Amino acid sequence: MILLPTPRRLERRDGVCRVPAKGAGGIPVRSAAPRELVGACLGEATRPARDNEPAIECRVSGGATNSLGEGWRSVAAQRFTLTIDSRAIAIEASHIAGVRLGLFTLRQLLATAPHDSGTRLLPCLRIEDEPTFQTRGVMLDVSRTRVPTMAQLFEAVERLASLKFNHLQLYTEHTFAYSFAEDVWRGCGPMTPDEVRRLDEHCKLLGVELSANQNCFGHLHAWLNTPKFAPLAETHGDWMFDVWPRKGPHSICPTDPASNAFVAGLLDELLPCFTSPLVNVGCDETYDIAYGRSKDAVASRGRAAVYLDFVSRIDALVRARGRRAMFWGDIALSHPESIASVPPEIIALAWGYEPQSPFDQWGRTLREHGREAWVCPGTSTWRTITSRTAERRGNINNAARAGAQYGATGFLVCDWGDTGHHQQWPLTLNALGHAAQAAWDASSPDASPAARSLHALGDASDSLADYIDELGDADHSLRETCGELSRPGKPSRLLNQTAIFIDMHKNFDEDTHVGEPREWEATLERLRGLAARIPPGLSALASDEMNHTLDVATFAAERGSLRRGPGGMSSADRSRLAGRLRAIMDEHARLWRIGSREGGLSQSLAFYRQILDRFEGKA
Repeated sequence: MILLPTPRRLERRDGVCRVPAKGAGGIPVRSAAPRELVGACLGEATRPARDNEPAIECRVSGGATNSLGEGWRSVAAQRFTLTIDSRAIAIEASHIAGVRLGLFTLRQLLATAPHDSGTRLLPCLRIEDEPTFQTRGVMLDVSRTRVPTMAQLFEAVERLASLKFNHLQLYTEHTFAYSFAEDVWRGCGPMTPDEVRRLDEHCKLLGVELSANQNCFGHLHAWLNTPKFAPLAETHGDWMFDVWPRKGPHSICPTDPASNAFVAGLLDELLPCFTSPLVNVGCDETYDIAYGRSKDAVASRGRAAVYLDFVSRIDALVRARGRRAMFWGDIALSHPESIASVPPEIIALAWGYEPQSPFDQWGRTLREHGREAWVCPGTSTWRTITSRTAERRGNINNAARAGAQYGATGFLVCDWGDTGHHQQWPLTLNALGHAAQAAWDASSPDASPAARSLHALGDASDSLADYIDELGDADHSLRETCGELSRPGKPSRLLNQTAIFIDMHKNFDEDTHVGEPREWEATLERLRGLAARIPPGLSALASDEMNHTLDVATFAAERGSLRRGPGGMSSADRSRLAGRLRAIMDEHARLWRIGSREGGLSQSLAFYRQILDRFEGKA
């Protein structure tokens, strides 16, 4: 039996239970739980059970009927027992939330059950299970160019629910259709209020909490580059994003009273679309504070005090609307002496995307100050082409173990879309399969490749996850030595991206001293070998997505290898690679339109266009 997450306690018993094959009139249900709920969780039709017929029986001892109502947000409410014998399939829990999770386990068993004469043969067994984290969430970036279609979102929710995730956030900067900001979101394919409400209803049926996520402080350049909202900016001048020079607006000014009114306007339109009491207000990476209009206040009171004062005002606006705020904790945690000033009711999201991210230190600090926290690792897919397998494993496992040790109540895995959101969906799904296991059982956080293939990727051959894991380390040796591609003058390990990805965006003669030429050539050969053995038997779409991934990866590695050669890149090489890139751009657009909205595609392609311009002598 291959299950994801792996049950904590499973006892195999003799015998089998026969249930109808999928599509053969529906699976029989004898239960107090609504049949439509059972059908939604199982992903197939149901019908009332006949006398003496093996059937699903759901028993809720606590009497609760809605997993998104009062009381679901605890480990105890999600504890369940699944018993299968030759006469019945019984799911027992104290809350309907636990019943749902038992049904999702049954769904996976049904998906892998052998068939005999029009029936499925389920093994007789008893499973007793419960999660480590009461909230197990996924954050999908819908602002860095790629906004999924409603069909893609509905499908994603069903996949996430079947993996026992119970929380979802769609990270928003400017891709919600606010009535007062059409100049901001025009052409981006934003989520409309009606679409959010429809998605919220779909999520509730499957026991997934859809929470609002709107950055209310930093990362608001799309707003601040318009005439209407430009006056809110901290600065339109030069500033430093960590170690990288930046120019132009990024954050709203925390000392401007108009910023309060702006945030209030966002919340007034956004929050009524969600039934969840939680709202992520962002507030991360506000490095530009003190470079502009708040400079004097920072000089007088300190950057942390100015920052947390505005966060507190945002929190007050959220509480006034009957909701509870959460915020990215990076700025506050970089000033641990300021944690006492964090509003006591706000949830701190401790995020970090490398194996060495200090989740244990953050957890200890937040617990000492009595602050509720979630741990937030990443999928390690963005800015990569191929993903980063070693970093993903270390990052997710570290977050899960530290979160469990220091009492984090939530686990939120993040999938970002920086620099064009070029990663393909199977790479994200593979990482989410790993995260599902880690969030469910932090003591055993590694999900088997077979389980990820079958249940996260929908690959019946059980080979795709293993393949993606191998692909994700194709340039691992370069990542260990090419940190200077990102941080000039600081040779080190490369963070938050792969070497072939960032190198693809360099000028032909830029940083050619970084990375051994022999290792660039070896990386290219590894990728060519992987391209020749993409697993067979995939769906047509998954096959196309993996072939496209390998096309981009081998293009980037060959470009990196050639420009480090003794003679540099020849004109013939440039012409040939330019033709390959044009084909890559065409395929990127075709695949994009299958599951993502047209809005944002031109921005995503613009990153490839900048690379192509170098081949064509336009940059």
